[in-house]
Amino acid sequence: MKSKIAISLLATVLFSCAPEPEQINAPIIGEWHHAGGSHFSDKYSPLEQVNKYNFNELEIAWRWQSIDVNLPRNLAYATGHYRAVPLLVNGVMYTNTNHGQVVALNPATGALIWSFDPESYALGRPVFSPAQTRGIEYWTDGNIERIFIATLGKQLVSIDIHTGQPDPNFGEDGFVDLRSNFGKLEFEIDNITHGAPPIAVGSSVIIGSKIFDYTLFNRSPPGHVRAYDAYTGQFKWRFNTIPQDGEYGSETWENDSWREAGNTNVWTFMSADDEAGIVYLPTSTPTNDYWGGKRLGENLFAESIVALDADTGERIWHFQTVHHGLWDYDVASAPNLVDIVVDGEPIKAVAQVSKTGFTYVFDRITGEPVWPIEERPVPRSDVPGERTHPTQPFPTKPAPFEKQGMTEEDLIDFTPEIHAAAQEIASKLVLGPLFTPPIVAGTDGKDATVFLPGAGGGANFPGANLDPETGILYVPSHTRPYAMSLVPPDDPDSDWPYIINVQRNIGPMGLPLIKPPYRRITAIDLNTGEHVWQVPFGKGPANHPLLEHLDLPDLGSVFTDVSAEGGILITKGLVISHLPQKDEVHEDADGSVLVAYDKHTGEKVGEVMLDRRLHGPVMSYLHEGKQYIAVAGGRFDTAEMITFALPD
Repeated sequence: MKSKIAISLLATVLFSCAPEPEQINAPIIGEWHHAGGSHFSDKYSPLEQVNKYNFNELEIAWRWQSIDVNLPRNLAYATGHYRAVPLLVNGVMYTNTNHGQVVALNPATGALIWSFDPESYALGRPVFSPAQTRGIEYWTDGNIERIFIATLGKQLVSIDIHTGQPDPNFGEDGFVDLRSNFGKLEFEIDNITHGAPPIAVGSSVIIGSKIFDYTLFNRSPPGHVRAYDAYTGQFKWRFNTIPQDGEYGSETWENDSWREAGNTNVWTFMSADDEAGIVYLPTSTPTNDYWGGKRLGENLFAESIVALDADTGERIWHFQTVHHGLWDYDVASAPNLVDIVVDGEPIKAVAQVSKTGFTYVFDRITGEPVWPIEERPVPRSDVPGERTHPTQPFPTKPAPFEKQGMTEEDLIDFTPEIHAAAQEIASKLVLGPLFTPPIVAGTDGKDATVFLPGAGGGANFPGANLDPETGILYVPSHTRPYAMSLVPPDDPDSDWPYIINVQRNIGPMGLPLIKPPYRRITAIDLNTGEHVWQVPFGKGPANHPLLEHLDLPDLGSVFTDVSAEGGILITKGLVISHLPQKDEVHEDADGSVLVAYDKHTGEKVGEVMLDRRLHGPVMSYLHEGKQYIAVAGGRFDTAEMITFALPD
């Protein structure tokens, strides 16, 4: 089957399921109605009050401390970096805390208008620690307006946007129990939680999941996607991301391995074409992420983009980006939707960036690739019990936005001393092209295989942004090589013969193993498939004691937690993001740098220092004629929403 596109017969009736016109109209200019700005996940604001000439004049307009810091210590659990995406709807800001509380704020002052607490912490501590809730979803049919949140306590909650109270007509007094309607209850449903927001398309509220991936045991539940009625909370449909008995794709799980396989979930944001009534799912790797001997075959619908009818859950088309994944190359971000013109032909397109450094571009209605995608041979595995897929899909356009695979030519070589140390490290590693599989540690005297990009590299959770006016895609990415090896588990009761051993920060003398850039932003014209510009993102180790005498330009940040940071914002003229001061100023610095680049050239045009570490996606809104830029930061008792504006 390989990566064939499958189009269901329902495509012919798709448009009959389109939502009401009020639901598909674009937001008011200067508002931000969904986590991705719009359901197209463009993360774009047409505002230009803040521009390259005045960006450095930005100052803090207000700060709002997350109210979960006031929870009693016996109820609160440890929370991670605060990454919530605020929304701006009808002149009011709405956001959430890591504990799943929802608030309405005055967008000019940050003053609290109302708050709602689903008390999900009372249902037990989530399996993921530290925990975080990344966002909320806004929905309207033109009359009713609701905020939906999927909590860490496995609740789907519908909140009246005006009163802050749960909708009594939805589920049980505003709540739906997400432990139900999951199918295979013999799996440990307690190990499912929710961090990313649902997406509401038409009258369907669609829910992904975050699944605890056991290291030693094959007990992870499958990541099936469910939908509930936006009015009543009634269960509507479930799409089995791991096909069940007799379903399309079940034959890609050899020896009926679909019966026990887990994960293959949608843990990140989704996107949608409201007019067409299609929701787009980015799916993850199955268990075990790095050894697939218990799940031989291609493993649909893992590591795929899947287009579903949002009203019925029927599959319209799909494309698998990685067959039988062994590299943890989840499709980690929402697909980007855009209308483009290619060779004179208008195309309603969807672009999916990936951890591998590829951009896959399709007609979003039919699933046909805009440019050919070729199945090419890749290295095979010698690990006992494993059988890698002989080919993987390689887009012919656009060109990769990240370094893929590694040879000795890629080793860092600023000085002979550094290069020799890098060669010594590399001599114990397997270097090879993209999709070189992991080895059992010690095979042929080698310690591990270098994955480049690593599982935390490429285009990860933040994903890409789109300028809908030009069709240019902006991709923040990180090279970030990992050294990965398979080792026998310590626990004799483990279900696996091998588990993974990860070395994330490999390199000589506190430097990366490879040449720069280590992090970058790439602008890609989706009308032509060509790169417009690419620049290093962040200073990186240019001031390292062994390099400072070389007077190097920006090398790209090597910040170790970059895969979880917030991505970028595109405005009329700028690319805006943030970097940790520990990389940009001094390793002991604890704040962030809000940074701006000229959207057209990639030239850095401004920096604003901040005393708080920023983590969330950057958004912008207009309120009473003034442009604001908002981003979440801090963690635990320092979690806060911080908003910038030009001085009066």
